[in-house]
Amino acid sequence: MADQWMPQAEHYDLGGHAPTDSSMPPKAIAHITADRDASAARPAVHVSFEALLSYFTGSGREVAPHILWDPFTGQFAQFFPANSRSLSLRDLAGGTRTNRAGRVVVQVEAVFFPHTTYKGKTYARLEDTPCKGWGDLHAWVHSLGVPDVWPMGRPTSLTPHRSEHTWEKVGGWYAHAHVPENDHVDPGSWPAFPKGTPKPKPPLPVRQKRPFPKGLRPNSSSPSARGLQKALKLTGWLAKSVTESDNYGPKTQKAVDGFNGKHGLRDRGKSYDPAIGPRGWELLMRLAYGAG
Repeated sequence: MADQWMPQAEHYDLGGHAPTDSSMPPKAIAHITADRDASAARPAVHVSFEALLSYFTGSGREVAPHILWDPFTGQFAQFFPANSRSLSLRDLAGGTRTNRAGRVVVQVEAVFFPHTTYKGKTYARLEDTPCKGWGDLHAWVHSLGVPDVWPMGRPTSLTPHRSEHTWEKVGGWYAHAHVPENDHVDPGSWPAFPKGTPKPKPPLPVRQKRPFPKGLRPNSSSPSARGLQKALKLTGWLAKSVTESDNYGPKTQKAVDGFNGKHGLRDRGKSYDPAIGPRGWELLMRLAYGAG
């Protein structure tokens, strides 16, 4: 039986699972995050995987896909199991139930926009990037029964082409530009299917968990402050010269302010969280240690 959670992805279950339509053929949908409006004349710097992860687990959770994939680093995050719908497609009332129109309807968002610059090099198309992790991603989607075909053609430009009949009757990979009821034109390109039978790599090793310590607040004393300070040092937010202690003082708070601001960790959408919260702690621990 196929694994409903991609073994190579870090898992951030957003809940609210809802069934897909088992009477319809399995599909995978290719998206790009399209974070910035760049051009060949004015390229823009790549938006980080961590920034998109923070968005989809925060203010953007209502449009979250199944999989977030960074083709430059090979990082993955998963927000819904494959046998649940995700939320990346427009789904109009009375229509084809786009997010559920298949035994699986796996939504993949690549962290990319045309003319993105990464480590000094500019990439016009997604397929020009290193596409790190594509083999693992393809193998997992293939294990869910999605065939290696593009029923409306492999995307080669930011051009829409939609057929509701094809969408409902034929399984395979679709561009966002192919999906009924939607008006997006992405992804513009996508890597070719690997040759031969897909062989998924083994799952990532079980990572040490560092649960959020409740009661960790500014201007207080807690043994957990030492762990917070160490993680802030490992990620470059706190100077190595700062002595780790149980005191959550102003230097620690200044580092937390910078971290929260960088990753868009806001308190109810109004202001930056004044302390490190559960979401911020989880992200900080993952960046520092690779921990969940």
